[in-house]
Amino acid sequence: MADWGDLVAYIRQEYRVVRDEPDEIRIRLVFGDDPDTEQRAQIMVIAREILDQREDWVQIATPFARHDEVDLLDVLTEVGESTVVGGLAVMGDHLVLRHSLPLINLDINEFIDPLELVAGAAELLEQQFTGRDDY
Repeated sequence: MADWGDLVAYIRQEYRVVRDEPDEIRIRLVFGDDPDTEQRAQIMVIAREILDQREDWVQIATPFARHDEVDLLDVLTEVGESTVVGGLAVMGDHLVLRHSLPLINLDINEFIDPLELVAGAAELLEQQFTGRDDY
């Protein structure tokens, strides 16, 4: 990956885009190929961030619950015990799992693996703590 434009072009080609803005693109990842189980989905927000006004980074984030609907200590404990990538943050009314990567010299697998790990972890957290599929 050379820059934000290259990453966005790749995302447009490989994923279902649900929102596309200059510094942010949102995609919908679907889980479950088994016809006997209900498919679940996760909306992923991929945003360009500029660190120290000079370095391009990409942030992968996804909401999984409203902060006032879950026990934050339980969620933090679960994330600490089970999540490989990503950190927990409150953004507005929502709890999000997010991960950031520098764009310079980014190989596509360095984007895909964290994207899938964050999406899968958030999907499990959403299922565990809300029992719904809102995001």
